Amino acid sequence: MSASKETLDQIALNRDEYKLIVQQLAREPTEVELGMFGAMWSEHCGYKHSKPLLGLFPTTGAAVQVGAGEENAGMVDVGDGLSVVFKAESHNHPSAVEPYQGAATGVGGIIRDILAMGARPVALLNSLRFGPPGDAQNRHLFEGIVAGISGYGNCVGIPNVGGEVQFDASYSGNPLVNAMCVGLLPHGSLVRAAASTPGAALMLVGASTGRDGIHGASGLASRTFEEEREMRPTVQVGDPFLEKVLIEACLEVARGGHLEGMQDLGAAGLTSSVVESVHRGGTGFELDVSMVPRREASMTAYEVMLSESQERMLLIPKSGHEAEVVGILDRWDLSHAVIGHVTADGIARVVDGGTVVGEAPVAALVDAPQYRPTGVRPVGLDALHAAPMPLEPARSQANELLKRMLASPNVASRRAIYRRYDHEVQTNTLIKPGQADAAVLRLRGTTRAIAVAIDGNGRMAYLEPYIGGAMAVAEACRNVACTGARPQAVTDCLNFGNPENPEVYYQLEQAIRGMADACEALGVPVVSGNVSLYNETRGQAIYPTPVVGALGLLASAEASVTAGFKRAGDAVILLGADGVAGLASDLAGSEYLAHVHKQVNGRPNIDLTAEARLQALLVELAEARLLHSAHDCSEGGLAVAVAESAIIGGVGVELDAKVVGRWDAALFGEQASRVVVSASPSGTHALLEFAASAGVPAVRLGNVDGVKLRWSGLVDVPLAALAEAHETGLARALAG
Repeated sequence: MSASKETLDQIALNRDEYKLIVQQLAREPTEVELGMFGAMWSEHCGYKHSKPLLGLFPTTGAAVQVGAGEENAGMVDVGDGLSVVFKAESHNHPSAVEPYQGAATGVGGIIRDILAMGARPVALLNSLRFGPPGDAQNRHLFEGIVAGISGYGNCVGIPNVGGEVQFDASYSGNPLVNAMCVGLLPHGSLVRAAASTPGAALMLVGASTGRDGIHGASGLASRTFEEEREMRPTVQVGDPFLEKVLIEACLEVARGGHLEGMQDLGAAGLTSSVVESVHRGGTGFELDVSMVPRREASMTAYEVMLSESQERMLLIPKSGHEAEVVGILDRWDLSHAVIGHVTADGIARVVDGGTVVGEAPVAALVDAPQYRPTGVRPVGLDALHAAPMPLEPARSQANELLKRMLASPNVASRRAIYRRYDHEVQTNTLIKPGQADAAVLRLRGTTRAIAVAIDGNGRMAYLEPYIGGAMAVAEACRNVACTGARPQAVTDCLNFGNPENPEVYYQLEQAIRGMADACEALGVPVVSGNVSLYNETRGQAIYPTPVVGALGLLASAEASVTAGFKRAGDAVILLGADGVAGLASDLAGSEYLAHVHKQVNGRPNIDLTAEARLQALLVELAEARLLHSAHDCSEGGLAVAVAESAIIGGVGVELDAKVVGRWDAALFGEQASRVVVSASPSGTHALLEFAASAGVPAVRLGNVDGVKLRWSGLVDVPLAALAEAHETGLARALAG
C-alpha cells in the first residue's frame, strides 16, 4: 500500500521521492525501509539542495590530510608528528524546541565526530544567534542554550575556548546553535569510518537505545516550523559523564590498533552510522535490531533504527581483536553488543530476530536526489542598497554614541556567557576568551600552538549574499591572523531558510560562491562543514548566516598576540587604511546603523586581495615580534576596536589622527580588512616599513597613554565609563 501524505510529511519526503524509492526497490517499501530512506534522503543527511553547490569549495592543500566529505571531520597536518581534526555542526532546530538538551546534545554530537577519527577532543567553540534579548522567549532560549553548552562541555572535560553571539529579530523563534570541536591526533593514528571486511562484527557501544531523537534528521532538521506542534520527542537527551567514559574507552581501543573502523551515532542514529560506514567500505551489512540494548520496552525495529539516542558509537573491530576490544570496554564499564556483521553483497539488511524487516541497496540509500533550483535575486535587495543613510549627527554626540555602541548586545563583553564555561581544563589554553580575537592553545611537546576562531555576520549576507559569504571567511581567518597564527583551513556551518524558495536558494548559492572565492584568495581550503536549511517559522526565514570556523598555526607559541594595549607610550596604528575617513556607504550593514538608527541597508564590500595582504602581514609582524597587540575592526568599527583594546589592556589611549568626511562613518563604519595594532616606539618604524613592503596601507592614530579614550576634537571619555558600558551591556539587555 502506498504511503500516506501524513507518513511522508513525518519523514520530510515528497510524493515524487517516494515513487523513486519504489522504483529503486521495484516494490513498495516496508515501514523500516521507508524510515531509513527518509533519514538518509533528508536534507540533513542527504544534502539534497546543497551538495551541488558545495563542490565549489576548494578542499585540498599542502597540509590537508583529510578533506571535506571524506570522513566525519577534516584533518590538517600541523607538524611535529601531529594533526588537528576539526569540524563545525549545527543543532538549530532541536535547540529551538528544547534549548538545554538541544544545545547540550549538539556539543556531544560534534565531540563524537572528532572522536570517531581517533582524535582526542581538546577544544570547543560555539556560534550562537538569538532574537532581541528584550523578548522573554528569546531570553528563555538564550539561558537554556548557554546552560546546555556549559553543562555538557564542563562535565565532559573539554575546554570551551571561544565563540560569538549575535542578536537580531530574524532569529526570533529560530535560534542558531553552531558547535565546533577541535581534536589532536598523532600521525598514523587515524581511524576511518569505514567497514571494509565482510564478516567483521558491528559493535554498538555506549548508552542504551531509547525513543529520543526519532525523526530528528528528517522530521525536525529538514522542514520548517509551520504550526504549533509538539516536537519534544524528536530532541535527544545527553549524558556528558557517559560521553567522557566513551571518549577514553574508544581512544584506548583505537590506540591499541584494534579497530578497522569507528563511527558515531548522530543524526538518523543506527541507520546513517552503519549505512555510511559500509558505503565507504564498499560493502553491505546485516543488522539484528533484537540485539540492540534498549532502555524502553516494546520498541519497534523502526524506532531502533531511527533513534538518535546520544553517547553511542559503532565500532568495527579487526578480525581476531574482538576479545581485546571487549576487555577494554568492560574495564571502562561500558555497555556493548554485537548487533550484526559486514557483508559483501552491498545490501543494507535489517532483521528482527529471524525476520527480515528491511532490505535495500546501500547505493540507493546514500544516493539522495539532488536539486539545483534556479535562484532568484531577492526583490528588495536593490532597494536596500539604495536606501538613504541617516543624517550625520553632531560631533558633540560622539561620547554618548561610543558608550551606547559598547553597550550594544552585539558588541558588549561576552563575559556573562564565557564565565560559565570552563576554558582552562586540560591546561592548554594560552589565550582565553575575552583576551584576543581567537583562542590559542599550546601543542604539548612542541614549540607550536594553534589558534581557533568562529565567526559570521548574517546582516552582511542579507544585504549582499556573495559579499557576506566572503566576509565570513575573511573575518574568521583575520581573527586567527591577529594572534599571529597563519590560517591553515576552515570549516563551516551554512544556516539558511527554505531552499525551495528561489530567493533563499539565491542567497545560499551566492554565499557559497563568495566563501569559495575568499578561500581561494586566502589559500585556506574547506575541510569539513555542515548545512542547516529550513531555518524559518511560518514563512519568515532567518538572515542567511554562513558561519566559518578557522584554524591557524603559530610556529612559536611565544609569538602569540592578544588584543589589549600593553604599555604607555606604544604607538597605535591602523593597518588596512591610509587615513581615517568616513563615507555614508561605509555604514552599510553596520551595528551602528542597526542599533542606533534601527536601519539595515547599504551594500557591504570587501577587497579579497587586500585582505590576503593584510593577513600575511599580521603573521610576519608577529613572527618578527613587532606587535604588542592586534584587534580587528568588525562589529562597531574602528572606535569600538580601539576602545576594546584599551578596556582589555586597562590603559587609556590618546589619538590625534585627523578624521575627515562623516565622523560617525569613520568611527563606526565596518569597512573590511582593517586591524588596530600597537607597537613599541622603537619598533614602529620597522612595522611601517613591513606594511609598506607588503602593500598594506597604514596610518598612525596616536599613542597608548592615560586613563581616558581621547580623540582630539571628537571623543573624550574616561576609560572606566567605557569599560562599565562594555561590561554591563549584555547583562542589562538580558535583564529585559
